[in-house]
Amino acid sequence: MNFARISPLVLSLGLVLAQFCGAAGAQLSSPMGPGGAVPAGTGAGVHSPNSPFAPIKERADVLPWSVLTTVKTKTEKNRLMPVFPADVQALNKKTQRIQGFMMPLEPGEKQKHFLLSSVPLTCSFCVPGGPESMVEVKTKTPVKYSLEVVVVEGQFAVLNDDPYGLYYRITDAVAVK
Repeated sequence: MNFARISPLVLSLGLVLAQFCGAAGAQLSSPMGPGGAVPAGTGAGVHSPNSPFAPIKERADVLPWSVLTTVKTKTEKNRLMPVFPADVQALNKKTQRIQGFMMPLEPGEKQKHFLLSSVPLTCSFCVPGGPESMVEVKTKTPVKYSLEVVVVEGQFAVLNDDPYGLYYRITDAVAVK
């Protein structure tokens, strides 16, 4: 694996994965197969056929992951930088709704700071996809942790050079049904 292509956040989560889940856990989140499936921790993420959770159902009132995962990358000074299409750049600093599977960043039943992923986790330490498959969420009020799909609405940001390697953030978010 080319570690120079992986963001610091994804790399640190991947190292935790290696310590706690082993290779078998990594393959559940993003199976490697003939045809060149994307390795765990990169790309848009793959919904494992072994997952007990149904894939996200698209909603007309929610920004689809198919738009967010159109980002490309370029290498600049030995760093992998995102290159966002114009339609994704146009979302910056606008109120958006995002849905995904919650990845808590701290312990607790209620979360104010977490990641939403386009695919469900199959292991609490596994990275389901690359930074284009995750949105950092900072909420106004705590959101109850759920294994089901969560929908939030807030100020969306497209991140061109985030120190943690993230591509998207939503702030002042509130949970939406």
